[in-house]
Amino acid sequence: MSRRVVSIGFAPGVARGAAIPVTQVPGQWQPLPLPRHRGPVPDPESSTDRRTFRVQSKRVEMSYQNWGPQDLSAPAKTQLPEVPVERGMVLEEVQSGWVGAVTRVEKSGGMHVVALEDRRGKSRSFRLGFGFLLEGQPIRLMPPAPKKAAPAAGAGRTASGSVRVAGHRAQVAKASRIWVEGKHDAELVEKVWGDDLRVEGIVVEPLHGIDDLAGAVAEFGPGPGRRLGVLVDHLVPNSKESRIADAVMASPGAAGNVLIVGHPYVDVWQAIRPAVLGIEKWPVIPRGVDWKTGILMAFGWPHSTKEDVGLGWQKLLGAVRSYADLEASLLGRVEEVIDFLTVP
Repeated sequence: MSRRVVSIGFAPGVARGAAIPVTQVPGQWQPLPLPRHRGPVPDPESSTDRRTFRVQSKRVEMSYQNWGPQDLSAPAKTQLPEVPVERGMVLEEVQSGWVGAVTRVEKSGGMHVVALEDRRGKSRSFRLGFGFLLEGQPIRLMPPAPKKAAPAAGAGRTASGSVRVAGHRAQVAKASRIWVEGKHDAELVEKVWGDDLRVEGIVVEPLHGIDDLAGAVAEFGPGPGRRLGVLVDHLVPNSKESRIADAVMASPGAAGNVLIVGHPYVDVWQAIRPAVLGIEKWPVIPRGVDWKTGILMAFGWPHSTKEDVGLGWQKLLGAVRSYADLEASLLGRVEEVIDFLTVP
Protein backbone atom coordinates (compact mmCIF):
# COMPACT_ATOMS: atom_id res chain seq x y z
CA MET A 1 0.00 0.00 0.00
CA SER A 2 1.35 3.43 -0.98
CA ARG A 3 0.59 6.81 0.58
CA ARG A 4 1.65 10.36 -0.04
CA VAL A 5 2.99 12.36 2.94
CA VAL A 6 4.43 15.82 3.30
CA SER A 7 8.12 16.04 4.07
CA ILE A 8 8.81 17.95 7.28
CA GLY A 9 12.49 17.19 7.42
CA PHE A 10 15.40 17.53 5.02
CA ALA A 11 15.77 15.23 2.06
CA PRO A 12 18.36 15.77 -0.66
CA GLY A 13 16.80 17.21 -3.77
CA VAL A 14 13.37 17.63 -2.14
CA ALA A 15 12.01 20.97 -1.11
CA ARG A 16 10.61 21.43 2.32
CA GLY A 17 6.86 20.84 2.36
CA ALA A 18 6.88 18.84 -0.95
CA ALA A 19 4.73 15.71 -1.24
CA ILE A 20 6.71 12.53 -1.79
CA PRO A 21 5.49 8.88 -2.20
CA VAL A 22 6.30 6.38 0.52
CA THR A 23 5.81 2.62 0.90
CA GLN A 24 4.48 1.13 4.07
CA VAL A 25 6.89 -1.40 5.55
CA PRO A 26 6.21 -3.12 8.84
CA GLY A 27 7.57 -0.92 11.59
CA GLN A 28 8.59 2.05 9.43
CA TRP A 29 7.86 4.35 6.51
CA GLN A 30 10.37 4.36 3.63
CA PRO A 31 10.37 7.03 0.94
CA LEU A 32 10.60 5.91 -2.70
CA PRO A 33 13.06 7.62 -5.04
CA LEU A 34 11.43 10.25 -7.18
CA PRO A 35 11.71 9.72 -10.95
CA ARG A 36 14.11 12.16 -12.50
CA HIS A 37 12.88 13.93 -15.60
CA ARG A 38 15.31 15.39 -18.03
CA GLY A 39 14.01 18.29 -20.04
CA PRO A 40 10.64 20.00 -19.90
CA VAL A 41 7.57 18.04 -18.89
CA PRO A 42 5.38 17.36 -21.99
CA ASP A 43 2.12 19.23 -22.00
CA PRO A 44 -0.75 17.16 -23.39
CA GLU A 45 -2.61 20.33 -24.27
CA SER A 46 0.20 21.42 -26.61
CA SER A 47 -0.13 20.34 -30.26
CA THR A 48 3.61 19.65 -30.46
CA ASP A 49 3.56 17.56 -27.29
CA ARG A 50 0.47 15.68 -28.48
CA ARG A 51 2.43 14.64 -31.59
CA THR A 52 5.24 13.52 -29.32
CA PHE A 53 2.83 11.38 -27.30
CA ARG A 54 1.44 9.80 -30.47
CA VAL A 55 4.89 9.00 -31.85
CA GLN A 56 5.98 7.54 -28.53
CA SER A 57 2.82 5.40 -28.30
CA LYS A 58 3.39 4.09 -31.83
CA ARG A 59 6.96 3.18 -31.01
CA VAL A 60 5.79 1.31 -27.94
CA GLU A 61 3.08 -0.49 -29.95
CA MET A 62 5.57 -1.55 -32.64
CA SER A 63 7.98 -2.91 -30.07
CA TYR A 64 5.21 -4.96 -28.44
CA GLN A 65 4.25 -6.46 -31.82
CA ASN A 66 7.83 -7.62 -32.37
CA TRP A 67 8.12 -8.96 -28.85
CA GLY A 68 9.21 -12.58 -28.35
CA PRO A 69 11.96 -14.93 -29.52
CA GLN A 70 13.05 -14.41 -33.13
CA ASP A 71 15.56 -16.28 -35.32
CA LEU A 72 17.45 -13.46 -37.00
CA SER A 73 19.52 -15.94 -39.05
CA ALA A 74 16.49 -17.59 -40.71
CA PRO A 75 16.01 -16.48 -44.33
CA ALA A 76 12.81 -14.79 -45.32
CA LYS A 77 10.21 -17.21 -46.63
CA THR A 78 9.69 -17.00 -50.38
CA GLN A 79 7.25 -18.81 -52.65
CA LEU A 80 9.19 -20.70 -55.32
CA PRO A 81 7.63 -20.95 -58.78
CA GLU A 82 6.11 -24.37 -59.51
CA VAL A 83 7.26 -25.61 -62.91
CA PRO A 84 5.89 -28.83 -64.52
CA VAL A 85 8.73 -31.05 -65.74
CA GLU A 86 9.12 -31.42 -69.52
CA ARG A 87 11.28 -33.65 -71.68
CA GLY A 88 14.42 -31.80 -72.81
CA MET A 89 14.35 -29.29 -69.93
CA VAL A 90 17.89 -28.60 -68.60
CA LEU A 91 18.04 -28.62 -64.80
CA GLU A 92 20.61 -28.54 -62.01
CA GLU A 93 20.11 -30.61 -58.86
CA VAL A 94 21.43 -28.31 -56.14
CA GLN A 95 22.58 -30.86 -53.55
CA SER A 96 24.72 -32.93 -55.93
CA GLY A 97 25.48 -30.24 -58.52
CA TRP A 98 24.33 -32.61 -61.29
CA VAL A 99 23.32 -30.82 -64.50
CA GLY A 100 21.44 -32.60 -67.25
CA ALA A 101 18.50 -32.68 -69.63
CA VAL A 102 15.26 -34.42 -68.73
CA THR A 103 15.02 -37.70 -70.65
CA ARG A 104 12.12 -39.34 -68.87
CA VAL A 105 9.74 -39.01 -65.93
CA GLU A 106 8.27 -42.04 -64.20
CA LYS A 107 6.31 -42.89 -61.09
CA SER A 108 8.00 -45.32 -58.73
CA GLY A 109 6.95 -46.22 -55.19
CA GLY A 110 4.21 -43.59 -55.17
CA MET A 111 6.52 -40.70 -56.11
CA HIS A 112 7.62 -39.10 -59.37
CA VAL A 113 11.25 -39.51 -60.41
CA VAL A 114 13.02 -37.53 -63.14
CA ALA A 115 16.08 -38.77 -65.06
CA LEU A 116 18.70 -36.13 -65.96
CA GLU A 117 21.30 -36.92 -68.64
CA ASP A 118 24.49 -34.87 -68.66
CA ARG A 119 26.55 -33.86 -71.70
CA ARG A 120 28.60 -37.09 -71.47
CA GLY A 121 25.49 -39.24 -71.83
CA LYS A 122 25.42 -40.35 -68.20
CA SER A 123 22.06 -40.37 -66.43
CA ARG A 124 20.97 -39.98 -62.81
CA SER A 125 17.50 -40.02 -61.27
CA PHE A 126 16.11 -37.59 -58.69
CA ARG A 127 12.84 -37.16 -56.87
CA LEU A 128 10.65 -34.28 -58.01
CA GLY A 129 10.13 -31.34 -55.67
CA PHE A 130 12.46 -28.70 -54.26
CA GLY A 131 16.20 -28.45 -54.87
CA PHE A 132 16.35 -27.74 -58.61
CA LEU A 133 17.61 -24.76 -60.61
CA LEU A 134 16.14 -23.78 -63.97
CA GLU A 135 18.23 -21.22 -65.83
CA GLY A 136 19.94 -20.44 -62.53
CA GLN A 137 16.70 -19.77 -60.63
CA PRO A 138 15.40 -22.05 -57.83
CA ILE A 139 12.11 -23.78 -58.62
CA ARG A 140 9.84 -26.47 -57.30
CA LEU A 141 9.78 -29.19 -59.94
CA MET A 142 6.27 -30.57 -60.40
CA PRO A 143 4.87 -33.64 -62.21
CA PRO A 144 4.10 -33.22 -65.93
CA ALA A 145 1.09 -31.12 -66.77
CA PRO A 146 -2.00 -33.23 -67.53
CA LYS A 147 -2.58 -33.85 -71.20
CA LYS A 148 -5.45 -32.06 -72.87
CA ALA A 149 -8.62 -34.00 -73.45
CA ALA A 150 -8.96 -35.80 -76.77
CA PRO A 151 -10.73 -33.77 -79.47
CA ALA A 152 -14.40 -34.35 -80.18
CA ALA A 153 -15.55 -36.97 -82.67
CA GLY A 154 -14.66 -36.05 -86.23
CA ALA A 155 -12.32 -33.28 -85.07
CA GLY A 156 -9.08 -35.26 -84.69
CA ARG A 157 -7.05 -38.23 -85.80
CA THR A 158 -5.05 -40.93 -84.11
CA ALA A 159 -1.29 -41.31 -84.39
CA SER A 160 -1.86 -43.74 -87.29
CA GLY A 161 -3.87 -41.13 -89.23
CA SER A 162 -7.27 -42.77 -88.64
CA VAL A 163 -10.29 -40.70 -87.62
CA ARG A 164 -10.48 -40.76 -83.84
CA VAL A 165 -13.51 -42.53 -82.38
CA ALA A 166 -14.51 -40.51 -79.32
CA GLY A 167 -16.13 -42.22 -76.35
CA HIS A 168 -15.51 -45.70 -77.73
CA ARG A 169 -14.51 -48.26 -75.12
CA ALA A 170 -11.84 -50.82 -75.88
CA GLN A 171 -13.32 -54.13 -76.98
CA VAL A 172 -12.70 -57.43 -75.28
CA ALA A 173 -9.61 -58.96 -76.89
CA LYS A 174 -10.38 -61.19 -79.83
CA ALA A 175 -8.72 -64.54 -80.45
CA SER A 176 -6.67 -63.16 -83.34
CA ARG A 177 -3.20 -61.79 -82.56
CA ILE A 178 -0.38 -59.71 -83.99
CA TRP A 179 3.06 -61.14 -83.27
CA VAL A 180 6.22 -59.05 -83.50
CA GLU A 181 9.81 -60.06 -82.91
CA GLY A 182 10.57 -58.17 -79.71
CA LYS A 183 9.54 -55.67 -77.05
CA HIS A 184 10.69 -52.64 -79.02
CA ASP A 185 8.61 -53.67 -82.03
CA ALA A 186 5.55 -54.04 -79.79
CA GLU A 187 6.06 -50.62 -78.18
CA LEU A 188 6.39 -48.91 -81.55
CA VAL A 189 3.24 -50.56 -82.92
CA GLU A 190 1.36 -49.66 -79.75
CA LYS A 191 2.43 -46.03 -79.88
CA VAL A 192 1.29 -45.46 -83.47
CA TRP A 193 -1.56 -47.96 -83.92
CA GLY A 194 -2.64 -48.51 -80.29
CA ASP A 195 -5.91 -46.55 -80.59
CA ASP A 196 -6.93 -48.47 -83.71
CA LEU A 197 -6.09 -51.86 -82.19
CA ARG A 198 -8.09 -51.18 -79.01
CA VAL A 199 -11.14 -50.33 -81.11
CA GLU A 200 -10.70 -53.59 -83.04
CA GLY A 201 -9.87 -55.68 -79.97
CA ILE A 202 -6.51 -56.87 -81.37
CA VAL A 203 -3.59 -57.60 -79.02
CA VAL A 204 0.10 -57.24 -79.95
CA GLU A 205 2.47 -59.82 -78.45
CA PRO A 206 6.30 -59.98 -78.68
CA LEU A 207 7.89 -63.29 -79.72
CA HIS A 208 11.44 -62.53 -78.54
CA GLY A 209 12.80 -64.01 -81.74
CA ILE A 210 11.42 -66.14 -84.60
CA ASP A 211 13.81 -69.09 -84.56
CA ASP A 212 10.98 -71.34 -83.31
CA LEU A 213 8.18 -69.57 -85.16
CA ALA A 214 6.86 -72.84 -86.63
CA GLY A 215 6.41 -74.36 -83.18
CA ALA A 216 4.73 -71.23 -81.80
CA VAL A 217 2.27 -71.13 -84.71
CA ALA A 218 1.41 -74.81 -84.29
CA GLU A 219 0.77 -74.25 -80.57
CA PHE A 220 -1.42 -71.21 -81.32
CA GLY A 221 -3.62 -73.27 -83.65
CA PRO A 222 -4.76 -70.71 -86.23
CA GLY A 223 -8.10 -71.12 -87.97
CA PRO A 224 -11.23 -69.22 -88.98
CA GLY A 225 -11.92 -66.54 -86.38
CA ARG A 226 -8.47 -67.14 -84.89
CA ARG A 227 -6.08 -65.55 -87.32
CA LEU A 228 -2.46 -64.66 -86.82
CA GLY A 229 -0.43 -61.79 -88.30
CA VAL A 230 3.36 -61.85 -87.89
CA LEU A 231 5.67 -58.87 -88.42
CA VAL A 232 9.28 -59.94 -89.02
CA ASP A 233 12.50 -57.88 -89.05
CA HIS A 234 14.83 -58.07 -92.07
CA LEU A 235 12.46 -60.13 -94.23
CA VAL A 236 14.39 -60.04 -97.52
CA PRO A 237 14.88 -62.75 -100.19
CA ASN A 238 17.32 -65.59 -99.35
CA SER A 239 17.61 -64.55 -95.70
CA LYS A 240 17.19 -66.76 -92.64
CA GLU A 241 13.94 -64.92 -91.87
CA SER A 242 12.49 -65.62 -95.33
CA ARG A 243 13.25 -69.35 -95.04
CA ILE A 244 11.55 -69.53 -91.63
CA ALA A 245 8.50 -67.69 -93.01
CA ASP A 246 8.23 -70.03 -96.01
CA ALA A 247 8.33 -73.11 -93.74
CA VAL A 248 5.55 -71.74 -91.53
CA MET A 249 3.27 -70.87 -94.44
CA ALA A 250 3.67 -74.43 -95.76
CA SER A 251 2.38 -75.92 -92.51
CA PRO A 252 -1.21 -77.26 -92.21
CA GLY A 253 -3.86 -74.66 -91.40
CA ALA A 254 -1.64 -71.66 -92.18
CA ALA A 255 -3.08 -70.80 -95.57
CA GLY A 256 -5.75 -68.13 -95.21
CA ASN A 257 -5.30 -67.94 -91.43
CA VAL A 258 -1.68 -66.79 -91.08
CA LEU A 259 -0.04 -63.78 -92.70
CA ILE A 260 3.71 -63.17 -92.36
CA VAL A 261 5.02 -59.78 -93.50
CA GLY A 262 8.22 -57.92 -92.79
CA HIS A 263 10.36 -54.88 -93.39
CA PRO A 264 13.88 -54.75 -94.87
CA TYR A 265 15.60 -53.27 -91.81
CA VAL A 266 18.03 -55.03 -89.51
CA ASP A 267 15.94 -53.84 -86.55
CA VAL A 268 12.73 -51.91 -86.10
CA TRP A 269 14.82 -48.96 -84.87
CA GLN A 270 15.68 -48.23 -88.51
CA ALA A 271 11.99 -47.82 -89.34
CA ILE A 272 12.19 -44.37 -87.71
CA ARG A 273 12.96 -41.77 -90.37
CA PRO A 274 16.48 -40.34 -89.87
CA ALA A 275 15.25 -36.75 -90.25
CA VAL A 276 13.11 -37.22 -87.13
CA LEU A 277 16.32 -37.88 -85.18
CA GLY A 278 18.21 -35.00 -86.77
CA ILE A 279 20.54 -37.22 -88.83
CA GLU A 280 20.93 -37.73 -92.58
CA LYS A 281 20.97 -41.53 -92.44
CA TRP A 282 21.37 -44.39 -90.02
CA PRO A 283 24.98 -45.29 -89.20
CA VAL A 284 26.46 -48.38 -90.87
CA ILE A 285 27.58 -50.89 -88.22
CA PRO A 286 30.49 -53.21 -89.06
CA ARG A 287 29.98 -56.99 -89.04
CA GLY A 288 30.80 -58.61 -85.74
CA VAL A 289 29.45 -55.67 -83.70
CA ASP A 290 26.04 -55.96 -82.07
CA TRP A 291 23.85 -53.68 -84.16
CA LYS A 292 22.06 -51.85 -81.34
CA THR A 293 25.29 -51.43 -79.38
CA GLY A 294 26.97 -50.03 -82.48
CA ILE A 295 24.15 -47.55 -83.04
CA LEU A 296 24.40 -46.26 -79.47
CA MET A 297 28.18 -45.94 -79.83
CA ALA A 298 27.76 -43.98 -83.07
CA PHE A 299 25.34 -41.61 -81.32
CA GLY A 300 27.73 -41.19 -78.40
CA TRP A 301 25.18 -42.65 -75.96
CA PRO A 302 25.82 -45.12 -73.11
CA HIS A 303 25.91 -48.66 -74.53
CA SER A 304 27.54 -51.00 -72.00
CA THR A 305 24.47 -52.61 -70.39
CA LYS A 306 20.98 -53.77 -71.27
CA GLU A 307 19.67 -50.79 -69.34
CA ASP A 308 21.68 -48.50 -71.62
CA VAL A 309 20.09 -50.15 -74.66
CA GLY A 310 16.64 -49.74 -73.14
CA LEU A 311 17.22 -46.06 -72.35
CA GLY A 312 18.55 -45.50 -75.85
CA TRP A 313 15.42 -47.01 -77.34
CA GLN A 314 13.22 -44.80 -75.16
CA LYS A 315 14.96 -41.74 -76.59
CA LEU A 316 14.31 -42.95 -80.12
CA LEU A 317 10.70 -43.88 -79.37
CA GLY A 318 10.15 -40.48 -77.74
CA ALA A 319 10.93 -38.82 -81.07
CA VAL A 320 8.04 -40.64 -82.77
CA ARG A 321 4.78 -38.68 -82.68
CA SER A 322 2.76 -40.23 -85.52
CA TYR A 323 2.90 -42.42 -88.61
CA ALA A 324 4.60 -39.54 -90.45
CA ASP A 325 7.78 -40.24 -88.45
CA LEU A 326 8.07 -43.83 -89.76
CA GLU A 327 9.25 -45.28 -93.05
CA ALA A 328 6.59 -46.24 -95.57
CA SER A 329 7.96 -49.79 -95.79
CA LEU A 330 6.85 -50.40 -92.18
CA LEU A 331 3.58 -48.48 -92.41
CA GLY A 332 2.26 -50.56 -95.28
CA ARG A 333 3.11 -53.87 -93.64
CA VAL A 334 1.41 -53.04 -90.34
CA GLU A 335 -1.72 -51.77 -92.10
CA GLU A 336 -1.76 -54.96 -94.14
CA VAL A 337 -1.70 -57.11 -90.99
CA ILE A 338 -4.48 -55.10 -89.30
CA ASP A 339 -6.69 -55.40 -92.39
CA PHE A 340 -6.02 -59.15 -92.56
CA LEU A 341 -7.16 -59.64 -88.95
CA THR A 342 -10.18 -57.34 -88.99
CA VAL A 343 -11.72 -57.74 -92.45
CA PRO A 344 -14.14 -60.75 -92.55
